Amino acid sequence: MRMVAQRWAGKWWAVALLLAAMLAARETHAQSLRLVVDETGRRVGVRAQVERIVSLAPNVTEILYALGVDSRLVGVSNYCDYPPAAKTKPQVGEIINPSLEKIVALKPDLVLATTAGNRRETVIALERLGVAVYGIAPGDIEGVFRSIQNISELLGVPEAGAKLEADLRAQFAAVAARVEGRARARVLFVLWLEPLMSVGRYTFIHDVLQRAGAESVTAERAEDWPRLSLEEVIRRNPDYLVLAHSPALEQQLADLRQRPAWQGLRALEKDHVIVLDETVLRPGPRIVEAVERLARALHPEAFEEQ
Repeated sequence: MRMVAQRWAGKWWAVALLLAAMLAARETHAQSLRLVVDETGRRVGVRAQVERIVSLAPNVTEILYALGVDSRLVGVSNYCDYPPAAKTKPQVGEIINPSLEKIVALKPDLVLATTAGNRRETVIALERLGVAVYGIAPGDIEGVFRSIQNISELLGVPEAGAKLEADLRAQFAAVAARVEGRARARVLFVLWLEPLMSVGRYTFIHDVLQRAGAESVTAERAEDWPRLSLEEVIRRNPDYLVLAHSPALEQQLADLRQRPAWQGLRALEKDHVIVLDETVLRPGPRIVEAVERLARALHPEAFEEQ
């Protein structure tokens, strides 16, 4: 009996030591976390030193490269294609539905997501798996600056964030000086043609249009991506159509040029169709390039002057 009691006492002592070690490890881990509030208002526990990052959106990936922390980037979405080096990183799937298994397997200290493309369900699922997810929500260009500041501080490189922001603000200021005082061109930004979708006044694309010296004909619409009827487009009769490059979108536009109802549109009569690359859809560091390209197309004379 004494031997049995000693054996059980030994087992219980071992279990007690294991439990104590687990509790100590959990307490140490908890103490190493910083509690931060992301741009969506969520509280997130983030490690003091973030070494392994997964980006779920192209604009986030571009910010990380611009901050010089790409060596910490261990995974990206399938659409993260700039800079070209981003395409060599392990991919975790689509923006709208990434693979949770692939993300967890990469053992990230932090996942960066955006309200512009990632689903809330993905964030919730990752949280349940114990993965820290920080969300950004750049609703306009000032929001892009805010995201750069927040990410740089989160990763311990605030100086890089401040420099990047200062450089971008200087570029925006140079464009603003060119278009200042000029009559604004009335434009319709075409996000999609069938159904016809444009942008509302609370989107970062609307901010892009304004900074490029344009006035959106859908500026009064409160929804982010309003749908328009053909009759409404004809009534608004924009001076320019602005589109983001897409083979499907451009083919649809070519088809619409043949339709009698569209042929009387001022923008098509004057061949005022501006096609920008996908940069205009990404609230990241290169958005200033999209603003300048659009400004040059709308106000070429402003950029000829010295």
